[in-house]
Amino acid sequence: MNSPSRRSLGGSASSMCRHMLDALPPSERRLGEFILDFPGDLASYNASELAALVKVSNATMTRFIRRLGYDSYESARRHAREERSEGSPLFLDAPRPGAPEGSIEAHIRLAQQNIAATFGHIAESTVDEIAQAIAKARSVWFLGYRSNRSFASYLRWQLAQLLPRTQVIPGAGETLGEYAMDMGDKDLLIVFALRRSPAVAAQFASSATAAGAKVLYVTDQLSRTHVNAQWVIRCHSAAPGPLDNHVALMLLCDLLATRVMEQAGTAGRKRLSGVEAAHERFAELRAETAPRPSAS
Repeated sequence: MNSPSRRSLGGSASSMCRHMLDALPPSERRLGEFILDFPGDLASYNASELAALVKVSNATMTRFIRRLGYDSYESARRHAREERSEGSPLFLDAPRPGAPEGSIEAHIRLAQQNIAATFGHIAESTVDEIAQAIAKARSVWFLGYRSNRSFASYLRWQLAQLLPRTQVIPGAGETLGEYAMDMGDKDLLIVFALRRSPAVAAQFASSATAAGAKVLYVTDQLSRTHVNAQWVIRCHSAAPGPLDNHVALMLLCDLLATRVMEQAGTAGRKRLSGVEAAHERFAELRAETAPRPSAS
């Protein structure tokens, strides 16, 4: 009887390799170490090619794959492709040392392409519509998990200088359920959900939309998540290596902050002036002048 596929058992080839590595025979251990270092290569090579690359026999490859719980190499390969499509940086092709793909020029070229691909699908009228909605909202909420939390905090930091009620959610020790009842037709929610964002972010976005709130959902070009939101913006983030390039996303944040300042008008500038005056009063942005020693 064939072994069940690793997909039915749960886990990944990498996690199984890590778990059993010390107990493997020497030749299979080489395979395990290779997959731990380059898990994406399992999706790129056929069985014979990978065996030749690691310098083991096809029979060793077959034993190793079955030991991982797959019924065939193709089952393992399909699973690796699925994991790569889900966005794990381990499964994206990393440039080899000295490769021109990792050069400064390559990073700049891809950043420019990301900006062009992202903003080529965003109309000026859409940006103005979003900025106007943000400026008029009773409260503006920002949501993001994992690295997306940083983007949510950054845009909130920019807009908090102009708008009176802004908050990144959930707070420490809190859950989204504690905010669900507060969402209404006078509120606006901005969700950052790029690369491997937990499903709850999209679920909360749809819930806020159903409650009448306006929702801006910012994700990446590879996301297949369906979300009910008034605006969905896909930021391209291709990079030469396994880590995303977020230049287009940061440009979007800066563009929105600038347009919100324009839409906030006199009230926004008055708040900004008050914030600056408070900085001066508390001497928050400059070092205190040390008192001069008294003359003896």
